[in-house]
Amino acid sequence: MNVPKKSLLLCFLFLVLTNTLQAQDKYQATWESLSKYKTPDWFRDAKFGIFIHWGVYSVPAFGSEWYPRQMYLSGSPEYKHHIETYGPQSKFGYKDFIPMFKAEKFDPQAWVALFKKSGAKYVVPVAEHHDGFAMYKTSLSKWNAFEMGPKRDVIGELAAEIKKQGLIFGLSSHRIEHWWFFNGGRKFDSDVLDPKYDNYYGPAHNEDETMSPEYMNDWMMRDIELVNNYQPQLVWFDWWIEQPALTPYRKSFAAFYYNKGLDWNKGVVINYKNISYPDGAAVLDLERGKLGSIRPQPWQTDDAIGNQSWGYTTTNTFKDARYVVTNLIDIVSKNGNLLLNIGPKADGTITDQETQVLLGTGKWLDVNGDAIYGTRPWKIYGEGPTKSASGSFADQKVPFNWHDIRFTTKEDILYATALGLPEGPVSIKALALKAGSDKVETVKMLGSDQKLVWKQKDDELVIQPSKNYPSEYAVSYVITFNK
Repeated sequence: MNVPKKSLLLCFLFLVLTNTLQAQDKYQATWESLSKYKTPDWFRDAKFGIFIHWGVYSVPAFGSEWYPRQMYLSGSPEYKHHIETYGPQSKFGYKDFIPMFKAEKFDPQAWVALFKKSGAKYVVPVAEHHDGFAMYKTSLSKWNAFEMGPKRDVIGELAAEIKKQGLIFGLSSHRIEHWWFFNGGRKFDSDVLDPKYDNYYGPAHNEDETMSPEYMNDWMMRDIELVNNYQPQLVWFDWWIEQPALTPYRKSFAAFYYNKGLDWNKGVVINYKNISYPDGAAVLDLERGKLGSIRPQPWQTDDAIGNQSWGYTTTNTFKDARYVVTNLIDIVSKNGNLLLNIGPKADGTITDQETQVLLGTGKWLDVNGDAIYGTRPWKIYGEGPTKSASGSFADQKVPFNWHDIRFTTKEDILYATALGLPEGPVSIKALALKAGSDKVETVKMLGSDQKLVWKQKDDELVIQPSKNYPSEYAVSYVITFNK
C-alpha cells in the first residue's frame, strides 16, 4: 500500500512535536527549569520523619560521629582517647574499626515498626557519611557494608522494610565532605599515609582546595547509583555541596532526580542547607535549629534526640519527648517538617532513651495527629510569651509552656495547640473579636468528648481549664467558625 507523502510528513511532524512536548515537561539542568519544581504533597502532609546516623563511628562510640576525623587531629580528645585505647594511628587506624562493626542485632523490621509507632511518616538513613564507608551495596567502592563489616546491604534492607510498612523511604549522602575529612592524618605518622588505603582515606585534601572534576563526578555517580538502585523519594545533602565548583553537578543531579520522580510518578524531595539551591528549587533544611516565623516555601529542621552526637556514643545525653513534641508543633506551625535523628549502637540496637522518646512522641501524635498531619499554616504561626529559637544550631533553650499557642489549619478547621497542659484559662488573643476574628462556633479538644467552657470576647478567646487532658506535653483545640 502506498502512503501519501503528505501523510508521512504529518506523522513525522506529529512525532517530533510529541517528543518536543515530552522534553519540555522534563527538567533541565538550569536554575530556570528547576525553579518550576513543586514540593510534593506527601512531604508537606507528613510533617515528621526519622533520620538515622549509623556507621563505623558507632564502634568507638566516643565524642561524636566525627570521631574518624577527630582521631587524626593531634591534641583532640579523640586523638588522645584513640592512642590510649587502641594504640597509635599508624598501627590501628579508623579502617580497623570496620571488622568490629558487625551489626549482629540489626533488625530492620523492628526498627521500622518502632518508627511507625513514633508517628513518623518518612525515614532517612545515612547512606554514606563523611567517613566514606557506604552503608549499601555499591559498584563504586569496596569500602561498603555489603562487602565488609556487617556484610549486609543496610540501605537496601531498610528501603524494602520502610516501603513494606507503608512509610516513605529517603536517604542521605554526606560524601562530599570526604574530600578533606581525613586530612589530619597526613600531618603525622598514621595509616592515612599508607598508599594501600588511598582508595578509602583519600583524597584528604585541604578544605580550601577546589575539588577535582574526577571527585565531583564520583560524587554524582554515587548519588545516581543510589537513586537508581533504591528509588528514594527524598535525598538529603549536607552543607558542603554549596561549593561553587559543584554548581553544575548540583543542577545536573536535581534535573536527573526530579525527572526520575516523573518517571516513577512519585513526588521527590531534595533537602539542602544554606545556599546550595535557590528558594523553591529544593527544600531548605536547618540543622539543629528552626525558623522564627512562617516561611512561604516548605522547609525542614533536622535535629537529633542526642545532644552531643548524631551517632551513638557512650556519654551522649538526650532530649525528652516533651521537647520533641512542643518543637514539632512549633515547626509545623511555620510550614516546616521535623526530621528527628537517632544513633543506633554498633550491634544494631536502638538505645532505650531514644526508644522512649520515640514512643512518647507517637503516643502524643496518636491523640493529636489531626493538628499536625496534612495541615497548613494559618495567617500567623502563634502567640505567647516564650521566644522561639531561630536559625541553624539554635536549640530551644527556654522551654515552651501552656501560655504559648501554635496554629495550624485544615479545610475550615483551625487547630490551636497549647504547648503545655493548661493550669488555668487559656487566652488566645488572635481570636479576639476586635482583632478581626470570625465568630467562633465550636471549641473542642482532640482526643476528648469533654464539653469545654469557653467564651469569645472583644479582646480574647478564653478556654477554661479541664479536669483532665487526653495527652501529655500539649493540648490541641479544634475550633470552627460561623460561616
